Amino acid sequence: MTTAVRCYIGLGSNLDNPLQHVEQAFSELAELVNCRLVKASPIYRSAPVGPQDQPDFVNAVAEIETTLEAHALLDQLQGLEQKHQRVRERHWGPRTLDLDLLLYGNSQINTERLCVPHAFMHERSFVLYPLADIAPDLIMPNDVTLSSLLVACPMGSLTKI
Repeated sequence: MTTAVRCYIGLGSNLDNPLQHVEQAFSELAELVNCRLVKASPIYRSAPVGPQDQPDFVNAVAEIETTLEAHALLDQLQGLEQKHQRVRERHWGPRTLDLDLLLYGNSQINTERLCVPHAFMHERSFVLYPLADIAPDLIMPNDVTLSSLLVACPMGSLTKI
């Protein structure tokens, strides 16, 4: 029997009714094959990272359990992005739905397609604060506590919706 792995997924949207995209994505994550939605964070609003000529983002984090291998889970997440008609026109540009695999159990993965823990999560308030809402005592695969990351990452423009 395959053991379920606890994973955290970052959700973001800033196009075409972003709140609806994120709320629908929570439901769709719960329906993924070999996955179970454990918790969904509150939803936040944040200023964009990168190009500033785009709308603010709606962000959240989901905790799931899965028996999928990490790259298979990534494939499923990218399939959900496509279902939401995500178009990748420019790096850190606007999007209907962005799903990032933040953590996959205690794994540290660095391949051409996947970097886990997510490479920038430690400096992004829109990831850390929703993550703390659902997993306040979380310890990263490198033994760094989530609480210590929060101390080093102010909320900035981040607000709960």
